[in-house]
Amino acid sequence: MDVDTGSRRSQISLADAARVFWRYPSPWMISGVLVAAAIARVALGDWRPADALIPAIMLVAFPLFEWIVHVVILHWRPRRVGSLTVDSLLARKHREHHADPRDVPLIFIPWQTLLWLLPAVIAIGLFAFPSTATGLTFLTFLGVLGIGYEWTHYLVHSDYKPRTKAFRAVWRNHRLHHFKNEHYWFTVTTSGTADRVLGTHPNPADVPSSPTAKALHGL
Repeated sequence: MDVDTGSRRSQISLADAARVFWRYPSPWMISGVLVAAAIARVALGDWRPADALIPAIMLVAFPLFEWIVHVVILHWRPRRVGSLTVDSLLARKHREHHADPRDVPLIFIPWQTLLWLLPAVIAIGLFAFPSTATGLTFLTFLGVLGIGYEWTHYLVHSDYKPRTKAFRAVWRNHRLHHFKNEHYWFTVTTSGTADRVLGTHPNPADVPSSPTAKALHGL
């Protein structure tokens, strides 16, 4: 059964998409950490098996990380604690993103969040690993995953037409989340990975269209 995955406008090329992508701050902020960490890592040398093991573990774990962040943080329902409403910027911006999936600035990680998140992950890389070298390997590959996430998420919401089977699966998976039912298909850079393991990758034909896909929690 064919499933509505959102209307499309005129197609664009990858080069066109890239020109728009680099107009926004989060790709530059993440790339800055990536380049700085990579240069420092190469300059330091002292290569060990951990420099291959750490990226491998991160690559396998990333779909699960995406799923957890998407479900727990981005789909956070505002809660009242006394007179205080607990509702993060990430959750608010994500609700706006669902309301208008074509609004380009809302596709990216908010730069305000990166102002504290990037220093936090840099501190983890420099102080939580047994050596500076392995910490820099962690930061470098985290930058690769971060820019890969931003690019994939942006491309799915752009007018770029999928040309490979792998990207079409990723494209369809995420657009089903936005245009079919927001309670399923939480991964962004992969299709059928963590969602299959955690039971959120049903047959789209068996899932009813959600009236709150564009108004999370009915807000």
